[in-house]
Amino acid sequence: MPTDRSRRAAIAGYTEWAPQRRWPERMFMLEAFQRITREACDDAGLDPAEIDGVLSTGIPESPMFGPAAIVEYLGITANFAEVVDLGGASPVGMIWRAVAAIEAGACDACICLASTIPQPSSGTGGAWNPSRSYLGADAWGSPHGQFDLPYGLNNPNSHFALVAQRYMHEFGVPPEALAKVAVDQRTNALSNPKAVFRQPITIEDVLNSPLIVDPLHQLEIVMPCFGASAVLVTTLERARQLKRRPVVLSGFGEHVTHKSTTYAPTLVQSPIKAAADRAFRMAGVDRDAIDMASMYDCYTVTVLLTIEGSGFCGPGEGGRFVQEHDLTFRGDWPLNTHGGQLSMGQAGIAGGMSHVIDALEQLQGRAGERQLQGCERAYVTGTGGFMSEQAALILEGA
Repeated sequence: MPTDRSRRAAIAGYTEWAPQRRWPERMFMLEAFQRITREACDDAGLDPAEIDGVLSTGIPESPMFGPAAIVEYLGITANFAEVVDLGGASPVGMIWRAVAAIEAGACDACICLASTIPQPSSGTGGAWNPSRSYLGADAWGSPHGQFDLPYGLNNPNSHFALVAQRYMHEFGVPPEALAKVAVDQRTNALSNPKAVFRQPITIEDVLNSPLIVDPLHQLEIVMPCFGASAVLVTTLERARQLKRRPVVLSGFGEHVTHKSTTYAPTLVQSPIKAAADRAFRMAGVDRDAIDMASMYDCYTVTVLLTIEGSGFCGPGEGGRFVQEHDLTFRGDWPLNTHGGQLSMGQAGIAGGMSHVIDALEQLQGRAGERQLQGCERAYVTGTGGFMSEQAALILEGA
């Protein structure tokens, strides 16, 4: 982080559309970006005309020059504009890039945009329609298309099942440990009005749900849905003049090791370790200084590997860790107090941003019934691809 603190950045506001399994209206991605930009600015009390930085994922309406299309549609000009392509880790990656850009003096107010909604030309009728070719496997020369897809590695379930199978075998982790992650997060979701799933579940319910890809059961896998969210980052000085409590980034890390599980260095350790170590080193705090964690949870096994890799317990101890701790917002180790993507719903790329917003709600005292007492520091992670692209943030109330 820069030594000149006069340019320190802070998160000033956000917006999040509740995930929905069937989207009620058709709109272009640019329309969604315009709406959530205005909502995030309204939340903070900032005039959208002050935005001079834009971060987003790719948009269907402009496969090339996406940032230019966004600023044109928003009616602004930008001194910093970038597409972030880290899969589910993209939103977390956007946050630290926005902070870095502001602290480097590249811009003064940056909007981070994440949206997954059905496009008017998709023909899905507003229902989820997964891509026929995951990871761009139909691209000419794609290694994934040539060497993985023909052998059944054609969707996330199969890749993460390999990870779960190896992890459970190597460390003797019982299925009940993975199931408890889903149960505790469902408890959190029951108090989140934005959550898709609002019925309590038990460990038995999880293990009795249909086996999708051995050893992963239906209730251990995210339900894809639609949604959108935006986070506004500006200078700390400006944020202090606005409506919300500023939240600063004290540490961050990012690490990418592979694309396909076939080429993963190991199936039992996540690249989050390097990202987390860098984030904690930068922040200058120990793990026990964290008041809550919001970890990317596309599958239950993802959470165990992230807890371990982030240094909250040793290798192979994730199962015991979750069984010994209460992960609900009422418990001793609050995790994914919004319910996680497993129970709130995975709104595509916006699902990754839900973890950032989960932490912001707690740090700004806006979590309602789920509000933690004395929450001052949060740890947030993002996972992209198949445990391959990892990013970590340490956020603090200012």
